[in-house]
Amino acid sequence: MKRLYALRGAVCSENTKEDILKNVGDMCRQLFSLNNVKSEDLVSIQFTMTPDLNVMNPCYALRHSDTGVDTSKVALFGMPELEIVGMLPKCIRVMVTLYMEDNSQLQMVYMNGAEVLRPDFKRK
Repeated sequence: MKRLYALRGAVCSENTKEDILKNVGDMCRQLFSLNNVKSEDLVSIQFTMTPDLNVMNPCYALRHSDTGVDTSKVALFGMPELEIVGMLPKCIRVMVTLYMEDNSQLQMVYMNGAEVLRPDFKRK
């Protein structure tokens, strides 16, 4: 039986179209692969970006990346991250809502400097 879950991830990126495209694609590809995500199980994908990243929408970057999963019919939403003193700069975060088998072991992806946000999810 499947139930609703939320996968999370984050990646740091330079403020260039090429870097945002690459990093969003890499993060989502890894998140989808580690969790055996299928397009029919996806409900929605939400992104936030820190204010210092402003040259490309991460939703656009996802739609133009080869992640191994068709996201063309998935609801995407991007928004700015709240500006907080001491926040990690140049960071893109993602939350993927999807259906997975009950008791699934979720694999979160924090990479390219974003590991400091959740050291408990650090990959060995």
